[in-house]
Amino acid sequence: MTETKAKIVKKTIKEPVAKTGTYLQATGKRKTAAARVRLFKGGKGVITVNDMPMAKYFSTPLMQMVVEEALKGVSLDGQFDVTVRVRGGGKQGQAEAVRHGIARTILEMDPSLRPTLKAQRLLTRDSRRKERKKPGLKRARRAPQWSKR
Repeated sequence: MTETKAKIVKKTIKEPVAKTGTYLQATGKRKTAAARVRLFKGGKGVITVNDMPMAKYFSTPLMQMVVEEALKGVSLDGQFDVTVRVRGGGKQGQAEAVRHGIARTILEMDPSLRPTLKAQRLLTRDSRRKERKKPGLKRARRAPQWSKR
């Protein structure tokens, strides 16, 4: 008889950094992604997404730029700490949902910034979604190749 040895796996559970203090909260959405954004006053500009640094969660510079767009658009980058819980969708949709949530939080903080955010189109929820597949077609609009004979 062979003895089976149980493999003990130790997982290090990362404790979320508990932010304390006053904050403003808003929700941003894009496609199927939804982000709950909290803006902490008097911070150093640290953005945390799902208990990870933003640079680690959104690995490409383009997605990082999308996330920071709302703060930089009104010259508030580096003045607030931002914590985000985002779920659903893909990474790009999540980044755009975070941007939408940050913009809505900034608006909640200072309503006088509304014209600036609106001019940059950061307050509008981009509601475009993938079109459904139609019967008889290969995709939403792609028809099968036509053959004369």
